[in-house]
Amino acid sequence: MKSRLLVLSTLSLALAACGGGGGSSGSTSATQVNGATNPTGSSTSGNGATGSTGNGNAALNVTPSTTSALSCTSPATSAGSGSATISADTPSTDGTRIFAQGTTFQLSFTTNVANADTLNWAVTDTLGHVAASGSTPVAAGSKTTTFNCTSTLAGYFAATGTLAQNGGQLPQAGTRPAGIATFGVMPNLAGVIPAVTYARQEQHRFGMQGANDNGPLLAALGISSTIDDRELSTMEPNGPNTFNPSANNLDPFYTSGNVMRLIRLDGIPAWASSTGAFQDDTTLPTDLAYYQNYMSRVGTESNAIRAAYFPTQSANYYQVTWEPNQMWTDTDANFIALYKAVYQGIHSTDPHAMVMGPADAFPSLTTTRLKRLAPLGFGQYIDAVATHGYYDAGTSPSHPPERYDSDPSTAEGSLRGQMRDLRAEMANDYRPGMHLFSTEAGISYDLGSSYGPNYPSANVLYAQAAVAARMHIITLGEGADQTYVFYGADYPGEVGYGTFFDLNDAQGAFGASNLSPKPVAMAISAMTHTLDGTTTLGPVNGTPTGIYAYAFQQVGNGAVITALWAHNNNVWSASTGFSSTYSVAYSLTVDAPGTSGTVKLIDMMGNATSASYSNGVLTLNLTESPVYVVSGNASVAKANATTPVGYVGM
Repeated sequence: MKSRLLVLSTLSLALAACGGGGGSSGSTSATQVNGATNPTGSSTSGNGATGSTGNGNAALNVTPSTTSALSCTSPATSAGSGSATISADTPSTDGTRIFAQGTTFQLSFTTNVANADTLNWAVTDTLGHVAASGSTPVAAGSKTTTFNCTSTLAGYFAATGTLAQNGGQLPQAGTRPAGIATFGVMPNLAGVIPAVTYARQEQHRFGMQGANDNGPLLAALGISSTIDDRELSTMEPNGPNTFNPSANNLDPFYTSGNVMRLIRLDGIPAWASSTGAFQDDTTLPTDLAYYQNYMSRVGTESNAIRAAYFPTQSANYYQVTWEPNQMWTDTDANFIALYKAVYQGIHSTDPHAMVMGPADAFPSLTTTRLKRLAPLGFGQYIDAVATHGYYDAGTSPSHPPERYDSDPSTAEGSLRGQMRDLRAEMANDYRPGMHLFSTEAGISYDLGSSYGPNYPSANVLYAQAAVAARMHIITLGEGADQTYVFYGADYPGEVGYGTFFDLNDAQGAFGASNLSPKPVAMAISAMTHTLDGTTTLGPVNGTPTGIYAYAFQQVGNGAVITALWAHNNNVWSASTGFSSTYSVAYSLTVDAPGTSGTVKLIDMMGNATSASYSNGVLTLNLTESPVYVVSGNASVAKANATTPVGYVGM
């Protein structure tokens, strides 16, 4: 959409282990604070939560880990640099500011004061729970105080600090507001999520835009595919017959074979354009026969790349157009002619091609186009369907994907309704069993907002994380095979789409490299590390209004993973705040009647606990933050879920 063309509850049920465990420092008056309470009475960073759990976990027997904690010890002092009264950072060698659980990382505060002072610092989680805090003396002058920190808690964290006499707060850095320095701790779900054996590499389910060559970032976020440009405008910008498929055109990043390619084909250079200027598939190119020949060369190259670097990937995936609802001005007949040229060119040289389209901005727009083009024979020239996963023009914390579901008369406007309509159209007018990719979807800040020292608030950041995770879960749960996260770091023109702050540029920049994570990055990381390598069982049957639940199963008949949350429009708005404490009781069937046992419960940030069930039923208090339940009885899960129309999985 627009310039995109360029390019937790730490579920309160999981409690002490998940909301921010105790932490002590080596400083003179450190406090140890449990995530469920806040005995220091400190602020919850404006996130709309209180220090208490607020959702009555008595309905669920949870066994929290007693060892989960974040601790910062042994402060060391060295000469500092910089002019700010106080600043902070958690530098990482890979540039992500995301660390593995249990490893040591550094939290550094640099102070510039005329006289000796006392640094008061804290680290809070997504909900504002204090994970670690303390006070330590600082000498006059420019000094850096560095703590060695470790965390067995996963998720997003924000360091804060001030001086007892000289005050001050951490300065704004690029798109990151004042008062915080952020970092993340990756979830470690070994022993919680069974390992998956992938028969085909594309059984991975998550792609991303905006961080193509950033291997550490993609790995931290659990991303397995990015978009590789093979547009005519990219490969032959200045004239015909300059793209040689036998030359080494591949970005070296892909040669590891770890991250797959979604091959993007839209874009006509000026020399081949009917307008005499670059166009993003606005009309047919001037020479359709040449365009088909070019696509045959792309197919030759892609087939060789797949064989060399992606031998377990069964197909190459090509997307022909990009949000034609905004771009295409030509006739429907010519739209199909474009696809025919691409389809025949690609398939003439790539026996493993999967040609996809039309990739309109919303699933509903994709449905409308497919319905209109079906009688014209469009189905002959696509192997699979691609869409983008936006569900309205204001995709933001205040416009969550379920917003319209509270009114049955407008339920089709929700992401859930749009995805169901799309799957039905594919099965009715095209072919059951067609694959469906959502190749772009993200959550911005609210329309009209702007970066600044006080924006976004912690509450907005929490809401963005919860809504983004829910959006991608719905997309997969309603029958998409893969979903692509948008975007890497904040960029100019559209406010807040980044999963990372750009620390250098006040309005963000394409290709930003000085980054720190937002809560949404760590919510995505938890989601991918939990749901990757699954097939969709579908929405859980019989959920009451306001409860959302989707069942998945690991490929190879593995573990069942159910993603659940609650949503209430009345507690979710920018004007009144996005509630992290609203909760609804819900009973999930995880096993046969008469059985009892335990399952694993994973919160929005990837922290796991054990939860007991009886008579086959697990009782939960669900909040606006998704939680994941890992269970073993697949027959029960399948009987209690409805497979999306036409979905067969990868």
